[in-house]
Amino acid sequence: MTTANKLTILRMALIPVFLGVLYADFPGARYVALIVFVAASLTDFADGYIARHYNQITDFGKFMDPLADKVLVMAAMCWFVERGRMPGWVLAVVLLREFAVSGMRLVAVEQGRVIAAGWSGKVKTAATMVCLILMLLISQEEPNFFGKPDYVAIISNIVIVATTLYSGAEYFMKNADVFKNAK
Repeated sequence: MTTANKLTILRMALIPVFLGVLYADFPGARYVALIVFVAASLTDFADGYIARHYNQITDFGKFMDPLADKVLVMAAMCWFVERGRMPGWVLAVVLLREFAVSGMRLVAVEQGRVIAAGWSGKVKTAATMVCLILMLLISQEEPNFFGKPDYVAIISNIVIVATTLYSGAEYFMKNADVFKNAK
């Protein structure tokens, strides 16, 4: 098993730890969860770099790496929806984009084509992770310099939706021929 694959497995293993700590009721639990989330997010960047730099690209990594990213991000987003810091429709937009892009990739595979992750998709993932980190770091529940409106959550939700819609539109525009050739 490659180092990159081990990092992907570590990221998957950190997801239940992240959620468990978030739901635990002890002082500073959110900050411990933040550390776990940051560590899991960093494994995303590390495994991608290692896989490309050391030619450790595997079928396992091609499948599990994006899945691990999605599960980590969706777990955090579900918690924020539950806490009222993210509207459910933001999560729905992200889910819709993920299902649509995954569906397009499946159609492409049937045609013998692989649609690699585009730059905008990588920017979307990084921006979403940074926004979620900021939302974990700066909580509306505690006094902060942003005041009562939760500006961190508002701006983070806008960034998440904007990067999600842009990257989804880009995938479909660049690969529209996939559907023309579908059986």
